[in-house]
Amino acid sequence: MHQRPTRTDRRDSPGHTGQQPDSHRTYPLSHFSPYAHTATLSDVNQKSAELTTSVRNFSVQLSPTPRGARLARLLATEQLRAWGLPLDPARQLIAELASNAAAHGRVPGRDFRLMLYVVGETLRIEVTDTRGERLPDVRTPAPDAESGRGLLLVEALADRWGVTEGRFPRKTVWAELRCTPPEPTF
Repeated sequence: MHQRPTRTDRRDSPGHTGQQPDSHRTYPLSHFSPYAHTATLSDVNQKSAELTTSVRNFSVQLSPTPRGARLARLLATEQLRAWGLPLDPARQLIAELASNAAAHGRVPGRDFRLMLYVVGETLRIEVTDTRGERLPDVRTPAPDAESGRGLLLVEALADRWGVTEGRFPRKTVWAELRCTPPEPTF
C-alpha cells in the first residue's frame, strides 16, 4: 500500500504565520461592510409594512436588430400582462423606442437595453443604446415621407418623455405613462 504524503502546518515550519488557512476562518458580516447586519424575520415584516408604494421592474438586453426590437415588444407585453397593467399604449411606445434603438442607435457588437419600472401608478419605459452622440430630434416630416413620425407618436401617447445622456457613449430615451390596472369584467 502506498501512502499519500500529507502537508502539515507546524508552527516551526518556514512560512507559517500562525493563522488558520482561509478555508477555516470565519468573519462577521461587518468585516466586509460597515452596513451589513443580520436581518431577522421581524425586521423584514416591519420594513414590508412600511412600504406604501409597490415598485416593480423588468430589464432585458437585446441585439440592435429588427428582431431584437420585436422581441423587446413581445417580452414587455408579457411582463405588462403579468403585472396586470393595460397593454396599450405602452406596447406602442415600447415598439417605437426599441425600433429607434435598433435603427438609429445601432453599433455593431453593442446591445440595447429595455427597462420597465412601475412605481405606484406610473410606468416608466427606458431604452438605452450606445449612440450617445445621436440624440432624437422631433420634427414634422414631409407629407410624402415614409418615416420620421415615430417620436411624434411617442410625444402623443406618453404623459412625459425625454432623453437622458448616460456615461459615454450611452443615452436613454424614456417615456412615462400613468396607468391603472384594468377593471375586472364580470
